[in-house]
Amino acid sequence: MRRETFLPLVGVAGLVALWYLAVWARVVDPVLLPPPEDAFAAMVKGMAGGRLGYDFWRTVERTAYAIAIAAVIAIPVGIALGSNERIYRSVEFVIDFFRSTPASAMFPLFLVIFGVGDMTKILVAAFGAALVILFNVAYGVMNARKTRLLAAKVMGATRFRVLTDVMLLESLPQTFVGLRNGVSLALVIVVVAEMFIGSTDGLGHRVFEAQQLFEMPDMYAAIFAAGALGYGLNLLFLVVEKRFVHWSGK
Repeated sequence: MRRETFLPLVGVAGLVALWYLAVWARVVDPVLLPPPEDAFAAMVKGMAGGRLGYDFWRTVERTAYAIAIAAVIAIPVGIALGSNERIYRSVEFVIDFFRSTPASAMFPLFLVIFGVGDMTKILVAAFGAALVILFNVAYGVMNARKTRLLAAKVMGATRFRVLTDVMLLESLPQTFVGLRNGVSLALVIVVVAEMFIGSTDGLGHRVFEAQQLFEMPDMYAAIFAAGALGYGLNLLFLVVEKRFVHWSGK
């Protein structure tokens, strides 16, 4: 087995070593910073049959709904805008403005419109993710290689065929960049929403509740679970991208 396979473990080992050193040196009150084995034990116990496992899947469910809604709306709109640069330029300021606005600032507006519940959490996350996806899809379409577009037109392809068979495929690498960024943003928004918008479950709620009750091993366990979920979702999209966009750059 190649030595490079184990390189990512070096950072993990270094982080655990620093954690043990901080506990040993009492850099932080031991009540607030338990040993790593306590946190990992709480994570294993919680995921195996405790409340953490249920909270984990509730966060997965909300994030999945949010990214699905965002993709269904943003990908077609991004393709339509990207295929007509004049239209895109006319709405570019609006897209960039809301894309630059912290999604958490939209919580009060969505609460007024949709009330307290899962719908608000999902739609705020979908809103933030959709803008990221839309921007990347439109950018990918606008930067489709001109030689392939010209070749398709010379061979008599209709505008619709050029859009679906050339522009859509050319934009896929950038679309997956948008999806990866979008799912990460959606997860962040969902977890924050679970902390503060009337939640009774989810990883955000679990982190906040454990912190309020000073159940520190459970708090760290929920944080690790959220980190593992984010890493796993990003890895999933990378695998799918390599499977379906293996021709990128060729």
